[in-house]
Amino acid sequence: MIIDSHAHWLPDEIINNAHFFHKGWGQIEAHIKMMEDVGIDKAVLSYPTSDAHLKLGSISQVAHIYNDNVAEILKKYPDKFIGAAILPFDNSKDTLDELKRATEVLGFKALSLASSYNGKYLDDPMFIPIYKQALKANIPIFVHSQIVNPIGYERVQDPLLTPVIEYIFDSTMCIGKLLMADILKDYAGIKFIFAHFGGAIPFLQHRFDATYQMLRGINFVKDLKDNPTAYLKNIYVDTSGDTIKANMLLALELVGPKHMLWGSDWPAKKDVSGGIKAVRDLDISESDKEGILGDNLEQILQGV
Repeated sequence: MIIDSHAHWLPDEIINNAHFFHKGWGQIEAHIKMMEDVGIDKAVLSYPTSDAHLKLGSISQVAHIYNDNVAEILKKYPDKFIGAAILPFDNSKDTLDELKRATEVLGFKALSLASSYNGKYLDDPMFIPIYKQALKANIPIFVHSQIVNPIGYERVQDPLLTPVIEYIFDSTMCIGKLLMADILKDYAGIKFIFAHFGGAIPFLQHRFDATYQMLRGINFVKDLKDNPTAYLKNIYVDTSGDTIKANMLLALELVGPKHMLWGSDWPAKKDVSGGIKAVRDLDISESDKEGILGDNLEQILQGV
């Protein structure tokens, strides 16, 4: 079974009020045809983040529009799609209520968070109630790079450099902040699934441990009780349409095959079959390949 861990669909009301997305992001029939053409059995629909809330008035408004519309897709195609709900973090009173509505009424099996919100990363105390509920209900959390004012945006705004560098380092900083806030330790049971291999984290894995050990030697950094990679290896990462073997090997070195998921990043990326082939070409066991392509995610979703 092949399960796409990273795919997107947006309703017209969000597309029409966001500056980047076009009608192709709302064509579910084209999405299904692509899945059938390349042999994808199921796909997770997660939120790519957008600036639609600036025109619509609030993140709460976007959350309700998105969740209600995706719920209709889940109802129409229950065997094709898995929903990851977004939450109204600008309204703390509504956040847990919307989580309950999405998972208990609308049929969502996961949450979709951005790596940051207005400069607040996922280590902020406002997210702790969500983590407690996610841990209790075994709800996985898919984390996508924030594309609105990501890290560095106040210094560099460039149509190529912002998505290539700033989006990725917003995710990288997000994971780093979760590490330093002990959330990866204290909420180790949560399945955090980070897009794009977790940013630069796999590339930085050895630097994390070496620098931590050096700084602990002069009592310059808090005691994490273990090397950073002992916690970082417990996150999950998805391939996000990547076809480069070296990137996959770096991620495998950190998290191992059981914590890597294949994802297409459709409709942003179109070489879906190339991404699947890249996994099949890895020098790992067939069972590990099948795990990355779908079995790992199926296991994560069991019991949700």
